[in-house]
Amino acid sequence: MLIAAPRVVTASSGRPILEPGYVTVTSGRVTAVAPGRPPRPPDVALPSGMLLPGFVDLQVNGYFGEEFQAARADGWAKIVTRLPQTGTTAVAPTFVTAPPGALPAALRAAAALIPALPARAVRVLGVHAEGPFISPVRKGAHHAEWITDPTPAAVDELLEAGQGVLRLVTLAPERDGALAAIGRLTEAGVLVSVGHSDATARQVAEAADHGARMITHLFNAQRPLHHREPGVVGQALTDQRLTSGLITDMHHVAPQVCVMAFRAAPGRICAVTDAAACAGMPPGRYLLSGEPIELPSGDGEPPVRGDGTLAGSALRMDAAVANLVAAGVGLAEAAAAATRVPADLIGRPDLGRIAPGAVADLAWLGDDLRTRATWIGGELVYSEAGGPQSPDRAGGADATRGGPG
Repeated sequence: MLIAAPRVVTASSGRPILEPGYVTVTSGRVTAVAPGRPPRPPDVALPSGMLLPGFVDLQVNGYFGEEFQAARADGWAKIVTRLPQTGTTAVAPTFVTAPPGALPAALRAAAALIPALPARAVRVLGVHAEGPFISPVRKGAHHAEWITDPTPAAVDELLEAGQGVLRLVTLAPERDGALAAIGRLTEAGVLVSVGHSDATARQVAEAADHGARMITHLFNAQRPLHHREPGVVGQALTDQRLTSGLITDMHHVAPQVCVMAFRAAPGRICAVTDAAACAGMPPGRYLLSGEPIELPSGDGEPPVRGDGTLAGSALRMDAAVANLVAAGVGLAEAAAAATRVPADLIGRPDLGRIAPGAVADLAWLGDDLRTRATWIGGELVYSEAGGPQSPDRAGGADATRGGPG
């Protein structure tokens, strides 16, 4: 399959934007990407917009009225089959702090659910456990009574329950036993992220010394930047070992601050949605970890708990990129933050880029940066009405080639 586009945003460090460009796909992988006109008539010619790698979202609580943590097979299937509408092709389902025993049970349920998910769906990279080893001072929407220390027994319980499934853990490094827990989790192949934390800059650096490599939703639910105590934010922006997730709905973090983060930590910011079950749904009441949240009627406003605390978002990943571009972040940087940067962070260098050998997870975005079509492994899994067009079909008929060439 050969796809030609007015612009190809490769998300690679060499030549990030080709205008125009084309991509060839064989057996589900990219075999060539080049600038200019293709050497033969393309199978798919995108009339406008751009071709990007599919988005990689490392923090998704739910979507389309469903929660991942509820561990319902039909709910998981709805989310993973519909998320390509947003250009997303890989996710880390996120579970938040829960009553004792509930999180291990949810991990065991996920281990049974994931192999049975539909084929034409986003890739599930593994579960992100956001808690329960967090700070009650920076708990955000998490319940204080369920927060606990990362004792060896508690960590082993999570690892045992999440064997083959647990991929990312957010914790507060200032908690008793946290540094040992970071080492244990890292040795087990789990990515550790500092978040919901009141840690000092020194404590965050120590977490990185022990293997932590990520910051969960930079600026939110963490000790802020101060000129005498840099806190989580200051260490995150200056420590080259750390990559920060950033919720770019422009409500969690102001546009100017998003731009500041990209300038302070180039190549170390990854866009996340932190989407809750209300994402993709009309205003109303929904659930987060089984507790009620309210999605306001305002444009793009995030959901809140009854006390007004932010409780995830209703953000789309294509909108996350569009918001960054509108704020003043370059298209290549914004695209990389939603593709290559999180893919590399989670240990999947075959994802998040358009380069020979990479998996052909692709998204066609219009000039408005809204998703028009999505391919996973070279197979078309989402197309808006009309779909991408082939120039050899009279009258602009849909000529999409769904499978790999």
